[in-house]
Amino acid sequence: MPDDLSFFRNFGIIVVAAAVMVMIGRVIRMPAIVVYLLAGVLIGPVFGWVEMSASLDLISEKGIALLLFLVGLELSFAKIRSVGKVAIFAGTGQVLFTAVGGFILAQLLGFGTAESAFIGAGMTFSSTVIAVKLLDEKKELDTHYGHIAVACSLVQSFLVILLLSVLAGLGEGGGSTSAMAWGMAKAFGGITLMVGLVLVASRYLLPKPFAWAARSPDTALVWSLTWCFLMILLAQLLGLSLEIGAFLAGISLAQLPHNADLHRRVHPLMNLFMAIFFVTLPIPMTFESFTAGWVGPVVLSLFVILGNTTIYLVLIPRFGYSVRTALLTGITGAQISEFSFILATMGVAKGMIGIEIVGLMTVIGLITMGVSAYLIRYNHRVADLLESGGVLRLFDKTGTLDPERPEARMSGHVIVVGMNSLGRRIVRDLHARGEAVLAVDTDPLKLEGLPGHTLLGSVEYLSVLEDAGFERAKLLVSALRIEEANDLLAYRCQSAGIPSAIHVVDFSVVDNLLNLGADYLMVPKVDGVKAQLKTLREMEILKP
Repeated sequence: MPDDLSFFRNFGIIVVAAAVMVMIGRVIRMPAIVVYLLAGVLIGPVFGWVEMSASLDLISEKGIALLLFLVGLELSFAKIRSVGKVAIFAGTGQVLFTAVGGFILAQLLGFGTAESAFIGAGMTFSSTVIAVKLLDEKKELDTHYGHIAVACSLVQSFLVILLLSVLAGLGEGGGSTSAMAWGMAKAFGGITLMVGLVLVASRYLLPKPFAWAARSPDTALVWSLTWCFLMILLAQLLGLSLEIGAFLAGISLAQLPHNADLHRRVHPLMNLFMAIFFVTLPIPMTFESFTAGWVGPVVLSLFVILGNTTIYLVLIPRFGYSVRTALLTGITGAQISEFSFILATMGVAKGMIGIEIVGLMTVIGLITMGVSAYLIRYNHRVADLLESGGVLRLFDKTGTLDPERPEARMSGHVIVVGMNSLGRRIVRDLHARGEAVLAVDTDPLKLEGLPGHTLLGSVEYLSVLEDAGFERAKLLVSALRIEEANDLLAYRCQSAGIPSAIHVVDFSVVDNLLNLGADYLMVPKVDGVKAQLKTLREMEILKP
């Protein structure tokens, strides 16, 4: 079969397998990364339907870069500043404990020194993607344990960047000690330069251009990807991996005021490349690598799940948080990370370990990600069970902070969408009447100077309405002149049982909006005539 046809055939199988497995995963409530890995195992080692090629390798490589860009976009310093101290201490302590324990355990299982080092390193990092996704679904990102878990992921991420820099340095010089030392010095110099650039750019260089770009959805998407690829290019010029460049690009954009809107716009593209990477990851493996022995993967997986949870139980309460908070944090981080696969594949590429270690890490990923996904979903039930059984009493209960209460969120407020002249007038009038108002628009300049709260984003994304506290609002007002968006808002308000007032520009859409459940239609021409008649009567020009 010609190379082009072979590529499209393999790519089609990958996409179809990912889609089918995601549907199955939704039924059994399994996270996407796990079902993607299972899909790769089935179409690769099990059935042999797909074989890796240079084209698929290239797409997979770019996919992981974009995935790490997305991970970086999650890590805003402002959101986790309040738990920075405990995150640094607990995150670093967990990494050291798991790395040393994993290395010793791998040695006891018969692995060599190099293999044990990569296994121990790969087991230390937790998946930010899984933690953020599942906590967001549970509406618990704003809890104490949610903040600590994300902050620990940030600490782990910077540590993994150092590891990737070490690997980049060790890869130079063909094994010569002096050349490797020079390579490592160059790598650490390069990463220092890039981190400094990220800190400076996120504060001084990027805010104004991206505030302007945020006014156009397409421009914001293109600019964010352009910045990502520029950072990747710089990383490669400095002898670093493209993963480092993409991740730091995401972190720099995460510090901008409009990072949530950027994240929503980039996310669909990230999903595609994430699927491709995780589906293709197990394909080069052999069936024997998954069936040769399950004792090692199971033992190492149990160490990750139980070890991470235990070390957090020991460390986090020392900072005034309750043992329950520590337990919930540990459950959230009880899996290996997407970085674990990157470390293993880099080790294989540099000839330090065999391909079987990638297979081992894939199996550990399947086990830990699958188990932790269910543990996170039912984390409060698990905590109640352990608490009632007296297990938590084994740890010093010195904490006092409530682990379950989210930060205060708006409730009983009015959401006003579309900051044209009408929308801005409505916001000011409602605020003057003492109402809690949230103004929503896609243009940050239109939100400036408004009283009350503001939110940047397109209401076509359900996630924007969720961030606006849609289900807790007492009224939604749309001043938009976009028929499709107004239809969607009217339908969602009716489905959620929330009253809506919709701006009507064309009389032809009135019946459609009424059928969709709009409670009140703002018709400028009709309302204007009514206002004029009222004024004329007050002036006694017209009779009442």
